[in-house]
Amino acid sequence: MSHEGSAEDLAPTATSGYKVSAKKTAAELAQLDAQDESLRKWKESLGLKAAAGASGSADSRNVVVEALALEVAGRQDVIVDLSSPQAISRLSSQTVTIKEGVEYRLKIRFRVNHDVISGLKYLHVVKRKGIKVDKMEEMVGSYGPSPDVYEKKFLMEEAPSGMIARGDYKVKSKFVDDDNVTHLEWDWSFAIKKDWD
Repeated sequence: MSHEGSAEDLAPTATSGYKVSAKKTAAELAQLDAQDESLRKWKESLGLKAAAGASGSADSRNVVVEALALEVAGRQDVIVDLSSPQAISRLSSQTVTIKEGVEYRLKIRFRVNHDVISGLKYLHVVKRKGIKVDKMEEMVGSYGPSPDVYEKKFLMEEAPSGMIARGDYKVKSKFVDDDNVTHLEWDWSFAIKKDWD
């Protein structure tokens, strides 16, 4: 039985009554209603200032996901490196350990290079022995191009505990935007254990 999530498993949920507006470039957005103070502040929150559309990156990708991290109080972050195709290919031979019952949060670090990204979402499907046990869809938001790395933290969660919960899990994750553009999709694994080692 396959451990990978199907395309249907990772399809973002449609929001009733929400209609995606026409795509605009960073330069077009920067010129909209230059005299509107509230719109100017909104555009600045997306990083659309005088140098609209310029992040200075030669990377052709619009969204570059640097890392997915597991944040646990009192411990160094457990980091899943996603910064290059080589780093992603190494994930197939690595397993992230999570101590049972611990409270944690996922967070992502990413850059936006060339254009505004609208409605970026993180989705994942978790399977154990080929059976889906969890599905997550988190809104990341809309961001403008910037040389700075953005970080988005999700809500705190509690890892399952007990003998039945311990073991290996397979995850299929992806980042997709309002235009249904998949910016990154990858497989990884984690193990629930009695302790961190």
